[in-house]
Amino acid sequence: MAVAAPADKRFRRAQVKPARKRKGLLLRRWRAAAVVVVIGLALYTGRRIAAVVTELEIFDIEHINVRGNHRLSTGEVLALVDGLRGRSILAIDLEEWRRQLLNSPWVADVSLRRTLPASVEVTILERAPLGIGRINGALYLVDERGKVIDEYGPNYADLDLPIIDGLSGRSGAADTSGGTPAAGDQHSDIYRAMLARRLIDALRGSMMAGLISQIDVSDAQNAVVLLEDDPTRIRLGHERFVERLESYFELAPALREQVPVMDYVDLRFDERVYVRPAQKKTTNQKGISNNEAARRPISPRLQRATPKRSDGRRGA
Repeated sequence: MAVAAPADKRFRRAQVKPARKRKGLLLRRWRAAAVVVVIGLALYTGRRIAAVVTELEIFDIEHINVRGNHRLSTGEVLALVDGLRGRSILAIDLEEWRRQLLNSPWVADVSLRRTLPASVEVTILERAPLGIGRINGALYLVDERGKVIDEYGPNYADLDLPIIDGLSGRSGAADTSGGTPAAGDQHSDIYRAMLARRLIDALRGSMMAGLISQIDVSDAQNAVVLLEDDPTRIRLGHERFVERLESYFELAPALREQVPVMDYVDLRFDERVYVRPAQKKTTNQKGISNNEAARRPISPRLQRATPKRSDGRRGA
C-alpha cells in the first residue's frame, strides 16, 4: 500500500537551466559585436564615398557670381576670393573666405552660398560713406563710425558729401549704445562720427542739407558747420540742429548789419546768441577798434559777445 509523504519545503527544483543561460548571454554579445562592426563599416564606406565624390571634377568651382557691390568693383571682389577656383565646392570653408572679404574696407557684411555643382554666390553689403574726412591734411571717405573707407579722389567726384573735420581716422573701441559719451570718451572718433551722422540725418530731405559745406566734430558735443559761400562758423551743439539753423537764417541779415564779417555764431544757448567778429584789428575814425565796437548790443533780444570762459573773462 502506497504512503504519501509531505514534500520537504527546504528543497526546491531549479527553475532555469544553467546551460541555456550561458548560451543566451553569448548570443547577445555576438549580436552587439556584429552591430559595432556594421556601424564601423558603414562609417568607413561613407567616408570613402564622400572622399571620392569630393574629388570629382564636376564639383570643382568654376563660377563665382558677385552681387550687391557698387563702389567696390567685381574684379576687386574676385581678386579676394580667387583661391576658390578649382577647389571642391563640397570641401571649402565658406566662413574662412567670408572673413577674408570682410578685410576689405568697403565691405560691411558679406554672405557666401554654394550653388551646385560648381558655383559660389557672393552677396556684398557695402559701407555707406558719411562724408569726406579731412585727416592730417588728406581727404578720405569715412563711414558712420569714423572708419576710413578709401582715399578720396576723382573717381568719387560724383559723391555730394560734406567735408568732416575733427576725425583721426582710427575708430575707437568706445561704447556704441547711442548714449551720451562720458567725458573721457569725447575724443573718440566713433562719437564724433555719430554726431556728424545725427546732424546729416536731421537735415536730410530739407533744403538746408545741400547748403552744408563742412562739419567740424572736434568736440563730440558741439557740431560746427560751414555753409556754402558763407565763412561764418555756426555752432549748433549736439541737438535741435534744424531749429538752430533756421534761427541762423532768420538772424543772419540783422547780424551782418552790425558785424559784416563774423568768425562764428553760437546758437547753443536758446534765446542768447553769441557772435564773434572775424579777427581784423583796424581802428576807425574815433580811435576804437572794430572788435571793441562789435561787442556792443545789436538789439534788446540779441546780444553779440564772446562766451565767458571758466575764469569769468570773455574768450577771444
